[in-house]
Amino acid sequence: MTDLNLPLILLAAFLSTASPGPATLTIASTSMRYGRTVGLATALGVVTGSLTWSVAAALGLAALMHAHVWLVEAMRYLAAAYLFYLALRAARSAMQPGAALQAAVGDHDLRRAYLRGLALHLTNPKAILFFASLYTLGVGPQAGTDALILVIGAVGLQSVVIFTGYAVIFAQPRVVSIYTRLRRGFEAVFAIGFASAAIGTVLPRG
Repeated sequence: MTDLNLPLILLAAFLSTASPGPATLTIASTSMRYGRTVGLATALGVVTGSLTWSVAAALGLAALMHAHVWLVEAMRYLAAAYLFYLALRAARSAMQPGAALQAAVGDHDLRRAYLRGLALHLTNPKAILFFASLYTLGVGPQAGTDALILVIGAVGLQSVVIFTGYAVIFAQPRVVSIYTRLRRGFEAVFAIGFASAAIGTVLPRG
């Protein structure tokens, strides 16, 4: 356990998780449009994707992807396509007049929300690169299995708190009331945010 800098790992993970990005936009828009339950399902999908990449990095799959650059490139374009799809959905919603109505929540809606969050994070190439850097930064080469399990658990728990916290905050009645009045403006912002993230994903790195 001595070859481990857990505070540094948690700080880096917090800054990455809490900062605005496609996951935050998706959780916020879903929570405001469909309520807390659907927002939480989306958040848990994002958390599952985050845990998947965390475990993958701990198992050394990140090094494999670095060795096969085409895998990362393929994921970049897949992620960009999905983000453009979300941008188009938000843009279409922004062009529809009238207030948004919250639909009744069923099992299918929750599964779909969960899978949407999961797909968003699994197609995010920045996630695997982030976790690869995270383990390189905070976990030394002599760290054992117990240290890796501790990091996976601690980062995963922190992600649960942050992402589900966003879902709860954006589902608050006052926030939803503001969203309902300004729905088209919010959806336009979401569309621009998703489109910007998609463009940033495919732009060549300098």
